[in-house]
Amino acid sequence: MPSSANMLPYLMLISSLNQTSFSEQCRSSCTIQKLLLFKLGGRSNFAVNDTASLLTRVQKMFFDYHFKVEQEAGSATFSFFSFNGTAGVWRTAAIKEAGGWKDRTTVEDMDLAVRATLKGWKFVYVGDIRVKSELPSTYKAYCRQQFRWSCGGAHLFRKVAKDILTAKDVSLIKKFHMLYSFFLVRRVMAPTVACILYNIILPISVMIPELFLPVWGIAYIPTVLLVVTAIRHPKNLHILPFWILFESVMTMHRMRAALSGLFELSEFNEWVVTKKTGNNFEDNEVPLLQKTRKRLRDRVNFREIVFSAFLFFCASYNLVFPGKTSYYFNLYLQGLAFVCLGLNFTGTCSCCQ
Repeated sequence: MPSSANMLPYLMLISSLNQTSFSEQCRSSCTIQKLLLFKLGGRSNFAVNDTASLLTRVQKMFFDYHFKVEQEAGSATFSFFSFNGTAGVWRTAAIKEAGGWKDRTTVEDMDLAVRATLKGWKFVYVGDIRVKSELPSTYKAYCRQQFRWSCGGAHLFRKVAKDILTAKDVSLIKKFHMLYSFFLVRRVMAPTVACILYNIILPISVMIPELFLPVWGIAYIPTVLLVVTAIRHPKNLHILPFWILFESVMTMHRMRAALSGLFELSEFNEWVVTKKTGNNFEDNEVPLLQKTRKRLRDRVNFREIVFSAFLFFCASYNLVFPGKTSYYFNLYLQGLAFVCLGLNFTGTCSCCQ
């Protein structure tokens, strides 16, 4: 925790705000003012269970980049970044002027942040205030969380695109950033393109000689982006290969969620609370979720198993009938990742429990 001397300026800032409302503890803290933006957020060790399993270590790498790079940069350049919903300080006037909390999407925090931005309010992230949080410790809980976030973001894009275009208090550059970069690319195109390219087109290309994929496009550029994302947390660089395989599987869930939210398909507005162990434990003790008897369909993720069979088939075909390009090694690893996650061999539970 920061010292009293370091906390004093922020306490003075918070006390000077008229009618503020506080949200629950989590990974970051935000303050919103009308004319000036400040950034509040936790240090790198914000999660109490970040070393509990490989799943939580992978999540920590992503969230470190999200908070300390994406949000830090957004705050420093006074551009839009989304409020994370928890551990923040809001001015009541901002909430009222933006229209209050709405339940029209599963990302009501992002919805409010967008509407407040369109009214001229700005967000601030301060990175030296530490607050506790907990990461999902099971694969199924993490998938539900990611589905809710991805689906809600794409659905919100559908809801607010017209409002962003017609907003009078937002510059043209910020409108372009919100519509193209924040929503269209990151919430819709990125998961869709990644899933189709690496899980469908690349495996099929080994059976179609006329289909050529340049190595720089499918390997070099994504690798550089992943290293840049993970470089801030060097002690976990050794798990980068596992992260790459893990993200290959997660693109399937994020694409399904993004398309569901964008076109309002089934489950697009379904709210499923992410299961966590809670905070009734000491800092040095991280309990696991209670084990319960489950049916086969609850213990096995059949989408992942089907995809793994497809990848193993393509890899075997490429091994037996090598063409101009050989991806069988990568495809075998990718298929193995789908099998492991399909059988829940990650996090704190598996299909055998």
